[in-house]
Amino acid sequence: MSTATLDPATSSIPRINDTAPDFTADTTQGTIRFHKWIGDGWAVLFSHPKDFTPVCTTELGSMAKLQPEFAKRNAKILAVSVDPVSDHVKWQSDIEETQGAKVNYPMIGDPQLKIAKLYGMLPASAGDSSQGRTPNDNATVRTVFVIGPDKKIKMQLSYPMSTGRNFDEILRVIDSLQLTAKHQVATPANWKQGDDVIISGAVSNEQAQQKYPAGWKSPKPYLRIVPQPK
Repeated sequence: MSTATLDPATSSIPRINDTAPDFTADTTQGTIRFHKWIGDGWAVLFSHPKDFTPVCTTELGSMAKLQPEFAKRNAKILAVSVDPVSDHVKWQSDIEETQGAKVNYPMIGDPQLKIAKLYGMLPASAGDSSQGRTPNDNATVRTVFVIGPDKKIKMQLSYPMSTGRNFDEILRVIDSLQLTAKHQVATPANWKQGDDVIISGAVSNEQAQQKYPAGWKSPKPYLRIVPQPK
């Protein structure tokens, strides 16, 4: 059974730079304490409105295939669905059969809706049981949270039920977050590994000159473009 403390301050979807709400939960790989499970790495928590649903089946399969890529980035994957762990175990077999990938990351059982509420994906009025609820009742449980080693929310992104999530984009975001945290740069629109980056606005020209003695391209004074730091 999942345990979580529902507090008015954390009853809405956590925002960027908020501390990710901690919880203890049963999963397909045993009981976990979320913050302890994250450890000193990164985590991707992604939620689903119901087991045995078509779009979510493809999503969990996609994440199973991408798990080695997340591991390269020191990022763990954790799924949560508003159903009991026993259903998750059965669903895992369907995912492997239809998507050609075995789910090796834990899936949280949240039959009392505690974690969905803790993360602001369902209102307090949603009741305390997943039984009898349809996917449409849980349509808002479709959010991806990227959480850093400091246990802060670094990104959150919600999707409609009819649109499968692009997990290559989540990898791209983690690449950007890890790069920008280390080098005081920002990444422009559609950036990918190896592309030019932008010097952070928090860095003065004098500081930038020390860091980038070869200079930078500057089509506008506030737009300083340099090669991606190695």
